[in-house]
Amino acid sequence: MVLGLGALYLLLLIPASDPVVPNPVKSESFAWKQDEFWSALEAQFKEARSLGCERLASRIDFSFSGFAQSLNEVAANRLTPEDLRFDLLETNLFRLAPLIGACTSRLSDYVQIMTRMREVVKEQSLHWNLNSPDARRRIYRLLYGGRAALEEVMLQAPKEIVPGLVRGHDESLRTPASNVLGVAIHSGDILVSRGGAATSALIARGNDYAGNFSHVALVHVDETTQRVSVIEAHIDRGVAIASVEDYLADKKLRVMVLRLRADLPPIGADPMLPHRAATAALREAQAHHIPYDFEMNYRDHQKLFCSEVASAAYENHGVKLWMGISHISAPGVMSWLSAFGVRHFETQEPSDLEYDPQLSVVAEWRNPETLFKDHADNAVIDVMLEGADHGEKLTHSWHLLPFGRLAKAHSVVMNFFGRIGPVPEGMSAVAALRNKKFSQKHGAIKARLVTLAAEFKTQNGHVAPYWELVRLARQAKKEIDAAP
Repeated sequence: MVLGLGALYLLLLIPASDPVVPNPVKSESFAWKQDEFWSALEAQFKEARSLGCERLASRIDFSFSGFAQSLNEVAANRLTPEDLRFDLLETNLFRLAPLIGACTSRLSDYVQIMTRMREVVKEQSLHWNLNSPDARRRIYRLLYGGRAALEEVMLQAPKEIVPGLVRGHDESLRTPASNVLGVAIHSGDILVSRGGAATSALIARGNDYAGNFSHVALVHVDETTQRVSVIEAHIDRGVAIASVEDYLADKKLRVMVLRLRADLPPIGADPMLPHRAATAALREAQAHHIPYDFEMNYRDHQKLFCSEVASAAYENHGVKLWMGISHISAPGVMSWLSAFGVRHFETQEPSDLEYDPQLSVVAEWRNPETLFKDHADNAVIDVMLEGADHGEKLTHSWHLLPFGRLAKAHSVVMNFFGRIGPVPEGMSAVAALRNKKFSQKHGAIKARLVTLAAEFKTQNGHVAPYWELVRLARQAKKEIDAAP
């Protein structure tokens, strides 16, 4: 008996072959390359804090006026992505941030002008080819940059004045709607969120244009009962339908609501198109099991990953989402994602959907605690991916492989009977073990980072901005790597 178990253990210990990483797609990862500028902004923030709001009032008013003027200039013209007026707009949004961070009583004004800037930029981008490098960089620098600047200010502000809900542009559609947390949610709306797991951070950051979102879901609102159903793809059970209460109860660090513009020609021709797309997706999910697509192949809808739930639903009704397709080209990121089962690196990343000009941002929910967690998770992943680009591999505990394979076999049987096993359907035992070790290391680095960030706040009197979090995460990783 013992010999038999030992032989089985050794048999199950035979290593699996490493996944073949395809050649990189023709793209280039975006990098700000502005470390000196970030340091200058931090210095301006410290100076502003020492002056106080009363002495800053005229400077803040002047900066708001300059920002509004450059924004009006952009809004009044039809511009190409290369237009230098966008450079001025970007400079103004970043230079205003340290002043508001030091005088957070003006936070609501900053939220308002940043929300308007996003609408203006998305309006301009309707006429751009978002697959061109210039357009892609421009919309990212302004929309992601604006988000980053606003959130740095939010993290410096007292929690009680940080808005949990920021409203955007409420597109008026004729589709069924229901109230969710004070916002009218329409059938066909798309929810883009960020999970709390380490892999969620990897999905958000492991992109040529690193972002803040890791999950996409499609909303259906019943025209009779106004019941809200959320259609989404989970790695552990494939496409599933959740109530809005269950969707919100699942750990999320942020949620954004996107809606098709009411003035799009397909909506003009068929005002109920979003509802019909959501209804078809709901019925498809109810009719049969749709596995999760670990390969991230957005062209084949037999299996679906989260973004594909929304894109496939609308594609079947004549609307192509992700006008700017996502690319993953960094060798380290490709290697790590390959280890989790990804095979397609031209795909549809959740964060990139915000930049699609066919969609308006209706609302976004945040709170200070989860916002800092989001930033800390991102900083750790950014540093871990630096290691990946220097050749660090995703590993697993080799001695656990036999147990992982037995767990996978058990999961296959459970999946056959429609139940969820310990290893997700479509994920190999090796990938599951890699995920476990990856998450453990992310957690260890983050725990040390949180301590270092608390020390930073004590020493400096303010929350560490993102570039400081990255520096501290590098220190934390170095300590963890050196530990016995």
